[in-house]
Amino acid sequence: MNFELLPWHWLVLGMVLIIAEIFVPSFTLIWFGLGAIIVGVLFLIIPGLNFTWQLLIWTIASSIFTFLWFKYIKPMMGHQTKAGIAKEAILGESGQVITAPEEGKRGTVRFSTPLLGADEWLFICEDDVATGDRVFIKDISGNTLIVEKR
Repeated sequence: MNFELLPWHWLVLGMVLIIAEIFVPSFTLIWFGLGAIIVGVLFLIIPGLNFTWQLLIWTIASSIFTFLWFKYIKPMMGHQTKAGIAKEAILGESGQVITAPEEGKRGTVRFSTPLLGADEWLFICEDDVATGDRVFIKDISGNTLIVEKR
């Protein structure tokens, strides 16, 4: 029995590798799958492409995709939250007062993006503030922000 490799074999291999990426947390199979799809499309355009060239194209395309991912795309994908960063990075951030401080009680301020893992914080302010006022972080004391109204 003689096996003949057809373009759809490469296309199916590419789709299987891309789907397998769901179950493998490394985020590398997708690039080999895209390389296989490239070979399948080229094999459709150039039907006489021999197996050695197919493997070479697959290896090169997969390597290029993997290199581009790790060199250019992945570094640009920063975290959207500011959790785990130094407190100096959040100094000066502004939030809106949702509960004004009262005698013996701290107020609550809400930020549009989470700061150090939370979007609502208890705060202390030397100025008089009311619900809806905009305040800015001056310092952090334990789990309480020290804010100022500008």
